[in-house]
Amino acid sequence: MSEPWEALVDLPRLARWMDAQGLGEGAIEAPTVLAGGTQNLLLRFGHGGRDYVLRRPPLHPRVDGNATMRREIRVLGALAGSEVPHPPLIAGCTDSGVLGAAFYLMEPVAGFNACAGLPAPHAGDPALRHAMGLAIADGAAALGRVVPAAIGLSDLGRLDGFLERQVPRWRAQLAGYAEFEGWPGAASLGDVDAVGRWLEAHRPASFVPGLMHGDYHLANVMYRHDGPQLAAIVDWELAVQGDPLLDLGWLLATWPGADGEAVGPDVPRPWAGFPKADELIERYAQGSQRDLSQLHWYAVLACYKLAILLEGSHARACAGKADRATGDRLHAMARKLFERAAGWIDARAPR
Repeated sequence: MSEPWEALVDLPRLARWMDAQGLGEGAIEAPTVLAGGTQNLLLRFGHGGRDYVLRRPPLHPRVDGNATMRREIRVLGALAGSEVPHPPLIAGCTDSGVLGAAFYLMEPVAGFNACAGLPAPHAGDPALRHAMGLAIADGAAALGRVVPAAIGLSDLGRLDGFLERQVPRWRAQLAGYAEFEGWPGAASLGDVDAVGRWLEAHRPASFVPGLMHGDYHLANVMYRHDGPQLAAIVDWELAVQGDPLLDLGWLLATWPGADGEAVGPDVPRPWAGFPKADELIERYAQGSQRDLSQLHWYAVLACYKLAILLEGSHARACAGKADRATGDRLHAMARKLFERAAGWIDARAPR
């Protein structure tokens, strides 16, 4: 967070709002900022003998922060009682008049982010780390089994033309980076057009709609301290009704190679023991009835989409609007993602 949390949360006003909601009485106690809120604030505190985690957007979010919070409130509320591991929602406030933005309160998750560091016994047990990798595939499969209409989310996103919109949408975003002076252009990423043409030519004819997380990878899950299972899938700001196989493709696109080399988010260390990509696919298949015969298409699309998103930071950095070292690092990741996509096009299977 670029702003101090005190600028984002008026504790007395929050306490009064919570009192009115029947969520205890008295002052807010021991407010502590939690790691993981690179854009949105995560603030843990006590109130009325209970612990809470508050999530709200920054003062100047890149997108509509209120809409993001309202989406997360709705999704987390709908997932209550489901088999999808998620932070339990306690209460949501869609009125920006209370804290200056929509926000919500959730139960603290008893778990850890593997990319921030592996605790004992996970750090010393390759078999446990292997099971952790299988567990993230289980989480994707569980989410893919959710029927949005059954939990009141049938209008969360436009299904018509979902797959057809993907490549044109991201191609246009990449072209838009030309407005940033000094950006070397799409050619610096590799043969972007060839990947786009392949995606258009091999797009699945149909799909089974479902609920998508939208950014499913190792940095967006938390693991239990007492085993390899997921404690929660977090950061639901991109959740939408669409094709859940794109979540699996996203996981594969960001999954490190056998040597632990990263092409996406940070990598848990030590990496030895985590399963290979084909093991993730096999595990997902065990918990899903979805047709995986064209899964390589979703993995290539995930590489294409994520690379273009990352390149946006590089383009802004070239124009002096973002940190240059970060922009260069993300540009290198974007190049690796296009290389991975091209390799999968030739091999027709993630490995």
